[in-house]
Amino acid sequence: MPVISYELPDRFVAGTVGEPGGRAFFLQAREGRRLTSVGLEKFQVSLLAERLSELLDEVLRRSGGTAHVPAVTPDALHDDEPLDEPVEEEFRVGTMALAWDPEDERVVIEAQEATGDEDEDAEVGEPDPAIAVLRVRISAAQARAFAERALKVVAAGRPPCPLCGLPLSAEGHVCPRQNGYLG
Repeated sequence: MPVISYELPDRFVAGTVGEPGGRAFFLQAREGRRLTSVGLEKFQVSLLAERLSELLDEVLRRSGGTAHVPAVTPDALHDDEPLDEPVEEEFRVGTMALAWDPEDERVVIEAQEATGDEDEDAEVGEPDPAIAVLRVRISAAQARAFAERALKVVAAGRPPCPLCGLPLSAEGHVCPRQNGYLG
């Protein structure tokens, strides 16, 4: 399977298709007319956004503020637009990896196709040629914008139950804190 590589894409975002409670989550990279969308789970989007923010904060801290890493998302990079059409899933993501390239001051994100035996401690490097990989290299500013948008996308779902924290739907839900009664 191929390594789908983007070097400073025009756009790299997380987004959804569908209504809350039935949303499908995607990572999407676009460069010119070339477009790649890969499917993943909501928790993977949230985890990627959190880890990206932590990575950028650590790079900034270790450099003593000399690295070209913005502390917040630059205004010009805010992106609230829907995913680009057509949204066609290339593959489902299993393992993801992050790295900082100090030479180019770029964040490297790899999303590897799910195989069923995902390695929890994945590292950026040479992937198995039988497994599809989306590799994206973005600037620190693009990474801040990605993380901010991704957290908004995740938070835009169904509100949590005030008692148990599980997602509420229009019909309510079976709340464990109410001994199985609808909440």
